[in-house]
Amino acid sequence: MSDLIEGFLGKSVEGKKSRIPAKLDYFQSATGLFLGLFMWGHMFFVSTILISKDFMYMITKMFEGSMIFAEPKPGLVSFIVFIVFAVFIVHALLGMRKLPINFRQYQAYRTHTTMMKHDDTTMWLTQAFTGFAMFFLGSAHLLMMMVKADTIGPYGSADRMYSDVMWPFYLILLLAVEFHGGIGLYRLCVKWGWFEGEDAKVSRKKLKTVKWAITGFFLVLGLLTLAAYVKIGYEHRNNAGEAYKPTAQIQMQYDVKVRA
Repeated sequence: MSDLIEGFLGKSVEGKKSRIPAKLDYFQSATGLFLGLFMWGHMFFVSTILISKDFMYMITKMFEGSMIFAEPKPGLVSFIVFIVFAVFIVHALLGMRKLPINFRQYQAYRTHTTMMKHDDTTMWLTQAFTGFAMFFLGSAHLLMMMVKADTIGPYGSADRMYSDVMWPFYLILLLAVEFHGGIGLYRLCVKWGWFEGEDAKVSRKKLKTVKWAITGFFLVLGLLTLAAYVKIGYEHRNNAGEAYKPTAQIQMQYDVKVRA
């Protein structure tokens, strides 16, 4: 309990300045970096549908251990999602320490932001709002993937978007994730002095340009990917729930029938 008090107030129960807030900041940065990099990797994974349904299916089965086990194990994906979910919750709880806890604090922050007109301060507010949205949207998505790992695939994911009408949910989640994650990674670089050259102002300006370029890239990639899943879901609407069969497997079955 004393550690919790120190983490929020910045002082120990004896009234001395505590090191706990600095340690919590470090863990918040570490979990944020992990989730940010995971976000990029996850986006590249789901966007494989833009190449082909077969390629997306192959990558999905690879995560299920198809290269190791005779039969794919969706439980492996559930375990990975569980680890990510745990880190996600820890990061969210650490981030909540810095949010305004009442209207007076929020009003003071807004006044401060208006007076300074500082981009980084405004970006923090955007990160706070998107982080709040992600706590609910991200938790729902991760929980869904953890218990339904076996449905991840070209048809399963597409049916979820179109037949289950989940595309508005994922559109909002995409916007929240990309803005929150992009700003978070930029703030990490500034906070810890990564990529900082001789002139900090010039370095920060370059980092900001790179940050918006990366955010724009992943937003476009995400929107194209979402549109691809919706299109596939629409085409597959009459057979929603049907498992995807790769082209090679269908061709093999066809050849067997022809020979018979």
